[in-house]
Amino acid sequence: MSSRAHAVAEVRRAEQALMSTLPAGALMERAATGLAIAVTDLLGATYGQRVGMLVGGGNNGGDALYAGARLAARGAQVEAVLLSPGHVHATGLRSLRRAGGRVVERLTDCEVVLDGIVGIGGRPGLDEPALAHVAAIPRERTRVVAVDVPSGIDVDGGTSHRGTHVEADLTVTFGTHKLGLLAGPSADAAGTVRLVDIGLDEHLGAPVLTTAGSDLLAGMGVVPDASAHKYTRGVVGVAAGSTAYTGAGLLVVAGASCGLAGMIRYVGPEEVAGLIRARHPEAVVGEGRVQAWVVGSGGGHDAAHALRRAYDDGVPVVVDADALQHLTGPPPVPVLLTPHAGELARMLDTDRDEVERDPVRHVREAADRFGGTVLLKGARTLVASHGQGELMVNTTGTPWLATAGAGDVLAGLCGALAAAAPAPSTDLGRVAALAAHLHGRAAVAAGRGGPITAGDVAAALPAVIRAAIGAAAVRIPR
Repeated sequence: MSSRAHAVAEVRRAEQALMSTLPAGALMERAATGLAIAVTDLLGATYGQRVGMLVGGGNNGGDALYAGARLAARGAQVEAVLLSPGHVHATGLRSLRRAGGRVVERLTDCEVVLDGIVGIGGRPGLDEPALAHVAAIPRERTRVVAVDVPSGIDVDGGTSHRGTHVEADLTVTFGTHKLGLLAGPSADAAGTVRLVDIGLDEHLGAPVLTTAGSDLLAGMGVVPDASAHKYTRGVVGVAAGSTAYTGAGLLVVAGASCGLAGMIRYVGPEEVAGLIRARHPEAVVGEGRVQAWVVGSGGGHDAAHALRRAYDDGVPVVVDADALQHLTGPPPVPVLLTPHAGELARMLDTDRDEVERDPVRHVREAADRFGGTVLLKGARTLVASHGQGELMVNTTGTPWLATAGAGDVLAGLCGALAAAAPAPSTDLGRVAALAAHLHGRAAVAAGRGGPITAGDVAAALPAVIRAAIGAAAVRIPR
């Protein structure tokens, strides 16, 4: 299922609205209880466990102190370093001391340390005293739990500068996800993210980010009814591969042959066409009507001509790899662009390091500049669409997916979804996010924790899609 993330300003507004309906301190009590339960689950027991806390001022520190009091009451040995003694949450501190918790100058050897330094109101980066305490944590034997967000990350932007923020094993966040926990390099600092419901849902407005899930299939129109035939189910055209890169065309067709589209039509060099006839006899080689194109993967010098030819059909076009360099502005048809960080950097005339440091800003910029949908491939694939403020992020996959040809399979899958979704209402943002989600799940299924090839991912797609259709409660009408 999809999850939603909200901006800091929206979270604060929702918290104020909720607090106006609750007794004083009730919201913090909810957060602290959820945090204490999460720490107990992580430790597997409470009695006798050694818990340390780095406590800043304000409500974030208060959440940590109240949670520490609950853990101490259950027999944990809890100690806290107060990083802002003049601004500490006074009632939280009293609660900790009454339960047997101690205030110390430096943490001793602990099983777990709670990061309650700063919350969503903090600016990116931490000051030197706080960083010194963070650096002193023996990470080889101590786990770190961030309270709401890892202190020092860019919560709204997802950017990250290593060495300036906390690196958590677990982040216990309250009410809703925040963008920086799910997107951008800051998400790496969050570790596993656990959401605690504190009752904000009815007070939250529009999210800034949504995670891709199988539920995106519902209502998308890709499941055929009893009257369907191969043409009504969508024909995806593939113009990919070249004499130098025959495998690219083959892998795009493999991704498109996931069963979602009614037919695949390949147009390209005979060297590639021969391989496709042998490996995918269900594909048709030659020109004809299509409902979507995939262009550019391994296309070499022919990619520019293939892209212009695809525009002529007036259907959605998935623009990949070699075809991306031929974009100069908004194309005349709906487009889904599928760059990796290096390709996006060239498209925006910037450095790859800049894109990787701040992928959220750059994927949005590309969507606006080229007037379409951009799928930025990476460990957390981001999707942005022109004119839409909300981003989508995919969190499925495995590091083994960083393998040659995996992007070609993804492009083919995007094309199949775009062709199968009814025109003219095809939502390419939804197509891109769902394709990334299914692609990542197929990689996990194919690898089972070990190495995979792009062909393995393509072969796993039909079974993953079947499972996703069932999970989304989408049924073929009788």
